[in-house]
Amino acid sequence: MANLSPRRLLPLLTSPHKGGRAALTCRFRCGNQCAHDVLNTSDNAYFGDVVAEAMSRRGVLRAGALGALVAGVGVTTAVPAAADPAVEARTASGFGGDRHGGSGLRFTAVPPNTDDKVTVPEGYETAPVVRWGDPVLPGAPAFDFENQTAAAQAAQFGYNCDFVTFFPLGQQRGLLWVNHEYTDENLMFRGYKSGDTASEEQIRIALAAHGGSVVEVERVGRSGRWKLVTQGRRRYNRRVTAQTPMAFSGPAAGSDLLKTAADPAGARPLGMLNNCAGGTTPWGTVLSGEENFNQYFVNGNGVPEAQKPSLTRYGVSATTGIPSGNRRFDRVEERFDLAKHPNEVNRFGWIVEIDPFDPDSTPVKRTALGRLAHEGATTSLAGDGRVVAYMGDDSRFEYVYKFVSRKRYIPGFDRHNRTLLDEGTLYVARFTGDSPAAEIDGTGKLPADGLFDGSGEWIPLVTGDVSHVPGMTAQEVLVYTRLAADKVGATKMDRPEDVERNPVTGGVYVALTNNSNRTPAQVDEANPRPSNKHGHILEIAERRNDAGATTFAWSLPLVCGDPDDPSTYFGGFDKSKVSPISCPDNVAFDAEGNLWISTDGNQLGAHDGLFAMPVRGSERGHLRQFLSVPVGAETCGPLVSPDQRSVFVAVQHPGETNGATPEAPTSHWPDGGTSQPRPAVVVAWHRQGKKIGS
Repeated sequence: MANLSPRRLLPLLTSPHKGGRAALTCRFRCGNQCAHDVLNTSDNAYFGDVVAEAMSRRGVLRAGALGALVAGVGVTTAVPAAADPAVEARTASGFGGDRHGGSGLRFTAVPPNTDDKVTVPEGYETAPVVRWGDPVLPGAPAFDFENQTAAAQAAQFGYNCDFVTFFPLGQQRGLLWVNHEYTDENLMFRGYKSGDTASEEQIRIALAAHGGSVVEVERVGRSGRWKLVTQGRRRYNRRVTAQTPMAFSGPAAGSDLLKTAADPAGARPLGMLNNCAGGTTPWGTVLSGEENFNQYFVNGNGVPEAQKPSLTRYGVSATTGIPSGNRRFDRVEERFDLAKHPNEVNRFGWIVEIDPFDPDSTPVKRTALGRLAHEGATTSLAGDGRVVAYMGDDSRFEYVYKFVSRKRYIPGFDRHNRTLLDEGTLYVARFTGDSPAAEIDGTGKLPADGLFDGSGEWIPLVTGDVSHVPGMTAQEVLVYTRLAADKVGATKMDRPEDVERNPVTGGVYVALTNNSNRTPAQVDEANPRPSNKHGHILEIAERRNDAGATTFAWSLPLVCGDPDDPSTYFGGFDKSKVSPISCPDNVAFDAEGNLWISTDGNQLGAHDGLFAMPVRGSERGHLRQFLSVPVGAETCGPLVSPDQRSVFVAVQHPGETNGATPEAPTSHWPDGGTSQPRPAVVVAWHRQGKKIGS
């Protein structure tokens, strides 16, 4: 790998986000968040500076030193403590062992492209499973783009699909849960201009198109293909929308901060909004994360003065009445007007638990997991059986969190297990570089402990009703979690999105998509570059490989971008043999522990895609593109089926490009011809029945 100039830094250290997303996506998905001021104005350390300091302390800034850093601390062979008691004896940090391990990945990479289709490797096929507007509830009408109604949409598959998870119903049938993150009214309705002029029915359609869907699917023959079940009872099928009655649980339920005129007890929120990624629980429920909820509200300038700082910290303008581009949900539901209902915004930004097997159950917003721009929540078990949920706050300079339950998971004891996410400790991460200065001679030689690494700790914010943050009550910590994390000195990150634990190695992986704005104060002679536009993957090994631990080590197995750029890094693998990748978003794992990465906002001139990379063995870092999505689309999901014969991907916002309208669409996927683009979940499979990745 070529050396870097001493005055050139790694791309992860700085950041404006430009060029990868269309203006429509920025407007409708997050309310043009990157165009606004950075919300986190705390003096907390920034992760890019942590890495820069670790490198500069060695007196050398070069790709070789980075390679030593990431290779030295990679969780290449760690295994869950419960599965391998010897791991504790090997090393107190959770690292160690050899680099052997088969990946099972043998497919030929898909080249970067700009085709208006889903492209997969030779030997694979792909097909839509369910599309925007497909009937979900029995009796729902067929989709009719020209004659949409709110009543129909509430019974049909919602708009922009994101998180996908699968629950088997035997070998031939199963349930898909799919999040519906946001609506793009500009593509949904002809002649749409703004929320100010939209019809009330269009606004109600948009409310109904948010949320999530449970749909029954069936296998096609003995193949890896799945299709939507369209006949019969379909007793599990369900739509959850922005108007579905829900419940609060946990320590903040009933807080004065959650009470409204319509719900004076602060116990019954209505609906969920902007649900991005998610996870599942060991007891078979869905966890869905509310993300960019701030963009749906108006008249933040009319809230009480004491509430304005917290409103601003969560991205709601406290000085503007009607933000530009607002959907104006307040025109049909007064609760979105904060001047009249200032606490309504506090009722969003939670992890929502949904039972896919009980369509009559009430979704629950679990307040013990904190309130933030939740990308999702993925669960694991600590060595002693406690449930752990990992979470990212998807915004510039925000934080990584985890929750550890007080009580232990008991297989089969459903009534007990459904209380586990209501009582426990919420933590936020602090990252540091820890190479001993006396052992660093500037040559790149490893210190005595054999590691160029970083370390970190999980800082407790709240345990049950007890706050660990001076000056804040437990309920305040949970409702204003960002402010609490600011106070305890958490480390600012580059848009932490999906956080998942590898079921084979036990390593925890964080997708850090990019950072669109690094302030001038964070640029100096040692940190001159203002760009982390391609993002990176963070790898964490918790002490003794226990998800319940409060300390960890970290490394960077993947620094994204063009492999020809010497500042990129692919786990030490030969970069002439890897695929270019930009803006990692969601991650998943297959049965061999390979890392699968979906991207959002590719800034290398090609479409987004799905990539696979071994994290151990001689193939560690051999990243290959498995799939690409159509014009204007983002790759969401992804999900490798339990039998590894199928991979599901949510194709979000196809055709969402600058200037696109129903009169002038820029994509006709998935229906082809002159059709309008429709977000959809697709499945890919090997035509010979081989495992995904073969």
